[in-house]
Amino acid sequence: MDGPEIIVSFDPDLHVFVTAPRRAAAGALVRTDGASTLGHVVESLGVPLTEVGGLAVDGSASDASHVPTAGERIHVSPVTRPQPLPGPPRFLLDVHLGTLARRLRLLGVDAAYERLDIGDAALAAQSAREQRVMLSRDRGLLHRRELWAGAYIYSHRPEEQLTDVLERFVPPLAPWTRCTACNGGLRPATLEEVRPQLRSGTERSYDTFALCMTCGRAYWRGAHQDGLNDIVADALRRADARAAEDR
Repeated sequence: MDGPEIIVSFDPDLHVFVTAPRRAAAGALVRTDGASTLGHVVESLGVPLTEVGGLAVDGSASDASHVPTAGERIHVSPVTRPQPLPGPPRFLLDVHLGTLARRLRLLGVDAAYERLDIGDAALAAQSAREQRVMLSRDRGLLHRRELWAGAYIYSHRPEEQLTDVLERFVPPLAPWTRCTACNGGLRPATLEEVRPQLRSGTERSYDTFALCMTCGRAYWRGAHQDGLNDIVADALRRADARAAEDR
């Protein structure tokens, strides 16, 4: 770029996206082209606009459409938590977030997931078409303009990923109501309905069953139940604590 110079500073929560020289509290000198919007400048420095909650120009609130002029001081703030959305908190996860998708579904959260790498363009189009928040660790994907909404997943660890999404968007929780395989809704089922899917001996050990209304998969309380119970209990405990703080 060969145009006006501005000073840009980033909140520490956004430092993961920018290079070390741009992390100074006082800001760093940035040369613009004199025509690009502030949103474009911020993204060119590495920060997806999905992670930006506020922009200030010389101490006053601004927006991404502002065209910076020489000498302006810009400060970039992260999204507020909980983050408001223009619609219900429904999610779309890319191919790398399968465990997170299953845990969200376990909690009854609407979480679409693509098992195949269908490409950034197709994911962004699906986000827009179905009005879903795109969850990804792919910064390039989160730069796409057609996204309905998006959020960067900061951690590699599924338990931390789940906590981050629940704290950021606070979706309503309804554990044990959604299929972890396909995202469809579950309904109570009889032993006769699920018998063809049961392993030998299962019908003698369990008496509570459910069926997915979309893919037909059967569910029952199995040997893995304790681990799932722990995930559900932790999520509900955190949700109750948040609700208590808000009262």
